[in-house]
Amino acid sequence: MSRPSTVTVRAAAKINLELVVGPPGSDGYHPVATVFQGVSLYDDVTASWAPPGEISVSVTGAGIDTTGVPRDGRNLAARAAALLLDMVDPDDAADLGVALHIDKRIPVGGGMAGGSADAAAALLACDALWQLRLSRGELQAAAARLGADVPFALLGGTAVGLGRGDRLTPALAGGPWHWVLLVADGELSTPEVYEELDRLRSGRGTAAPAVSQSLMVALRSGDPVALGAMLRNDLQPAACSLRPSLKHVIQMARDLGVPGVMVSGSGPTVAVLAEDGDHAEELMIALYGLPGIKRLLRAEGPTPGCRVTDMVA
Repeated sequence: MSRPSTVTVRAAAKINLELVVGPPGSDGYHPVATVFQGVSLYDDVTASWAPPGEISVSVTGAGIDTTGVPRDGRNLAARAAALLLDMVDPDDAADLGVALHIDKRIPVGGGMAGGSADAAAALLACDALWQLRLSRGELQAAAARLGADVPFALLGGTAVGLGRGDRLTPALAGGPWHWVLLVADGELSTPEVYEELDRLRSGRGTAAPAVSQSLMVALRSGDPVALGAMLRNDLQPAACSLRPSLKHVIQMARDLGVPGVMVSGSGPTVAVLAEDGDHAEELMIALYGLPGIKRLLRAEGPTPGCRVTDMVA
């Protein structure tokens, strides 16, 4: 079978329905217990042939500011391609190269793991383009070497993540769940948010992280009110400390009587859980024009993990 000339893979954003953060270990990393959910905002990564050994990245995004996205080897998608090259026998890798094009619709630096989604998509796209035929387990192992959120981007759906978030167990979940995502101006650095969390917790004991069984029950029930009451993000106080305007945004949503609201991941995107699709549309109108919010997006979850959407011979 001849190799394809291009492969396009679609990858979804994620939110953390629960993110419980433990104290940092001797290596500086914080163990977490989290519940991921893929949501219907997508980046498309297209892999095309390039000269042997060459890995290039281009980025576009309608309505998305992509100026902060690296176009070189620092890009996580490029690192994913380089990792696959390192995994291949040198003789087999001699004629392999790739040009990656990322079409972004996941907000950049918004706490929704867009970069991790791109890395996962690049793994799958390069595997298909180069016909490496790696197993799902091998791809997951490679994903874990790239970052804590990359394995979930491959898996998708709803899953419990432990350790650094990369030890995954698929979870039963009702749904669909309807979300309104308030994309705040600017970005928040994940390392800085964790540093601020440590500062806020200084002098206080922190228990080992564990997922709430009440949240898991609420997920299976399909009841947005029950799930909304269980949403938790330990990084939210730190994100709000660094970006105080987020407190106002969260309070405005709460004043509307929504089932639940929280900062997504390390922020600064705020995720609002709606009762259903009609309620989500109403919230899009009610929350429009909040200071510091540059864009409102609707999304549903859970959504599948990375998948090939186009392959050209």
